[in-house]
Amino acid sequence: MTVLEAVRNLGEAIQADERFLRYAKARLANESDKELNSLIGDFNVVRMNLDEVMTAEERDEEKIKELNEKLRSLYTDIMAKDTMAEYNAAKVGLDSMLGDINSVIMQCVEGADPKTAEPEVHSCSGSCESCGGCH
Repeated sequence: MTVLEAVRNLGEAIQADERFLRYAKARLANESDKELNSLIGDFNVVRMNLDEVMTAEERDEEKIKELNEKLRSLYTDIMAKDTMAEYNAAKVGLDSMLGDINSVIMQCVEGADPKTAEPEVHSCSGSCESCGGCH
């Protein structure tokens, strides 16, 4: 078996994994959620408007404040959607799986025994202030 064939087998295993299936379902639900997509579109328009106002020669601080408030409000509305909450939770699971895969691959590249290499264990307190970087 070539490396490319092994990667294709890995791809099949990833796509059969419950974490990938949850993520794919959540992504599809997000794409189908008209209200969510409208909120995201509004968010992007406000963000572009904010960029314009912030880079203008004469900054309108009142307009910047107004747009920032609107941006925060839209962000809160987006994150409050059930479809977005499920998507974010599913993405955490998928990202964790991909991190584990990458960890084992990197150990093998560095000479570890592929049969015994285990994903590195990371602990996260949830606070980014004391963090040395995401895994």
